[in-house]
Amino acid sequence: MSTLNVPKREEVSTGNQVIFDNLEKAVGFVPNLYATYAHSENALGNYLNFANAKTSLKAKEKEVVNLAVSEVNGCLYCLSAHTAIAKMNGFNDEQIMELRAGEASFDPKLDALARLARNITENRGTTDAVVLENFFKTGWTKENLIDTIVLVGDKTISNYINNTADTPIDFPVAQPLETEVV
Repeated sequence: MSTLNVPKREEVSTGNQVIFDNLEKAVGFVPNLYATYAHSENALGNYLNFANAKTSLKAKEKEVVNLAVSEVNGCLYCLSAHTAIAKMNGFNDEQIMELRAGEASFDPKLDALARLARNITENRGTTDAVVLENFFKTGWTKENLIDTIVLVGDKTISNYINNTADTPIDFPVAQPLETEVV
């Protein structure tokens, strides 16, 4: 059972109602995560501005980070949502499972990104020097590093909200990894 209810449009502030209407038009529904943010007058708008800000990472690369971080943080809601989004960005089921484990044997550059995202999350920002060196060796830049760290923070916020609120999942539920992330 959810810790927090998922508020309906009529239960949120006027400003959040406008955001709900815009989400309905853009996405076709208001994801439960976003509705949960709307318990706060400002958090939903602030989060959407943050999450949709410009970045050096492409959409597919962002999903690499989102999946690795959400797996480390144990957020089934975000794993489910980002599995669906990753599929829309061209990843298959096997690749998604690898990304969740913080790896990408199918692409050395994405592998370095997945390993970095996982390592940053596991170590709360104290990144392993070998992981960081490999990240740069595969062609990533300092700008990409900073943008990845920002994205780890962005995803961690959502993971923590979902894990605390026990947000009901409104996407196809992601299957568990066959092996645990270590």
